Amino acid sequence: MCLLVGVLIAMPVTNPRKWWRRGLVWFLLIVLLFWLGIIFMTSAIPENLGVIEGKLRECPDSPNCVSTEATDASHLIPRIEFTGTAADARARLIRVVKEMPRTKLVTEKENYLHFECRSRLFRFVDDLEFLIDSDTRMIQVRSASRIGYSDLGVNRARVNQVRDAFDSRNAQ
Repeated sequence: MCLLVGVLIAMPVTNPRKWWRRGLVWFLLIVLLFWLGIIFMTSAIPENLGVIEGKLRECPDSPNCVSTEATDASHLIPRIEFTGTAADARARLIRVVKEMPRTKLVTEKENYLHFECRSRLFRFVDDLEFLIDSDTRMIQVRSASRIGYSDLGVNRARVNQVRDAFDSRNAQ
């Protein structure tokens, strides 16, 4: 960015319109490269997903993750309870999450689901995971941003939205 400013300052100002257009082209090129870099960084599925010893992985120290298995209050979110069979709960959960905009099912196993949720404006990817426990009739949840530090509460709001929609379908 400093290089761009230096180049713009060093350009002769004989034609201000040409100088302005050239600066605008450089600025748009940098924004495009930044955007492509973000898309590239968020396209790969991270390695810190999945189930270990019957639990979803822990959240990182950053506040952009919530989990039912967290040990601290800032990351902790309640589990989702279900009635009926685990297969029914899994099917209902898939329907609920697929109804959310910009959400894609990535991994589907008997008791584990992994979705990718993209933000509207910048297309950032969040990972939303579910582990269905048929013995306890509980669903573990983990929702985490792939990049950045804070998510401004988006992951917590998403999990609460899923819980509310799941519970309303559970009552039907």
